[in-house]
Amino acid sequence: MKRLRVGVVGVGHLGQHHARILASLPDVELVAVVDSRPEQAQTIADKFGSRAVSDYHQLLDRIDAVSIAVPTMLHREVAGTFLSRGIPTLVEKPLASSLAEAELLVSLSHSTGALLQVGHIERFNPALSALHQMAIRPKYISAERLSTYTFRSTDIGVVLDLMIHDIDLVLSLVSAPVRSVSAVGVSLFGEHEDVANARVEFENGTVANLTASRASYTALRKMRIWSTEGYASLDFAAKSATLVQPSGEFLSGQLDLDGVDLSQPMAVKEHLFGKVLRVDQVQTAGREPLALEIEDFVQALRGGTRPRVGGDDALRAMRLADQILKSLNAHHWDGDAAVTPLPAQPIESTSVLRGPHAWRLKNRRQNPSAAGH
Repeated sequence: MKRLRVGVVGVGHLGQHHARILASLPDVELVAVVDSRPEQAQTIADKFGSRAVSDYHQLLDRIDAVSIAVPTMLHREVAGTFLSRGIPTLVEKPLASSLAEAELLVSLSHSTGALLQVGHIERFNPALSALHQMAIRPKYISAERLSTYTFRSTDIGVVLDLMIHDIDLVLSLVSAPVRSVSAVGVSLFGEHEDVANARVEFENGTVANLTASRASYTALRKMRIWSTEGYASLDFAAKSATLVQPSGEFLSGQLDLDGVDLSQPMAVKEHLFGKVLRVDQVQTAGREPLALEIEDFVQALRGGTRPRVGGDDALRAMRLADQILKSLNAHHWDGDAAVTPLPAQPIESTSVLRGPHAWRLKNRRQNPSAAGH
């Protein structure tokens, strides 16, 4: 079988791993890697036996498919160039920096027939597979995705940077249309929101509460799901899950407490979570999610199948993200706008942080002469 010729555009923090995985696949030829920093492109090319290219347009006539890991603000330009030529494209999440750009990319994919896959990597996290043990129909979903500030993805806010993962996961679990969205957000380090919370209600009554922060002291990636079938707690960082399912007796309305000392809380707990409710601790095992994601892309190309997260899936997530951002920006705190009441001030030195944006704003209002210092 002819090897699939693939290029990688953007080989920074994440893109270099795209190159690593593609170079390791026996039915793939990593033709070239592209980066705006020639030395970085050459380093990755040498490491994985490929060629460094300075301009991604040089790949257009040399590859069968492309993997793109450039800043989100460039997705429309770079991915759009390949899709317009009918070249199958894997682009990192989020699909684009705005809903309009995302719609354009999906439209290009449809018009040229080029496969479009988006890197919503949590769909390949083995923790998610634990849900297969429960035919779960969510009633309430709570998700927390917290990260320390990494100084990456500063061209977008935390909704498109982090919350988009949980938006996609929720939409993969709930097929009903969205009824309403209410969101708030706070900017700490720049012009985009760094902390956000959204409550999403669906037409079937399901409610999802999503929290994301890229200004957290500790990292956390968890989702909790309550349903008629039971409760699931997923830890995407640890790739583990806790499943709690009611016994047949409980579902039939029987709660046998004979022999249980109700004055002893631990005894009640052991009886409840053991006999009345079955608790399964699932430590999932599996390969690297990014490798599974890229292999899914290659398999879709080889077999003409639909990728797990196609352009239409990512566009649905972008539409909900757009609703969240609109609600977030419409919220006011004591008469102040939600995220950036005043334009963010430029930082003269990349080695010095001038303090959270909201704090700088308050200081400027109390002491106008402090602006710009």
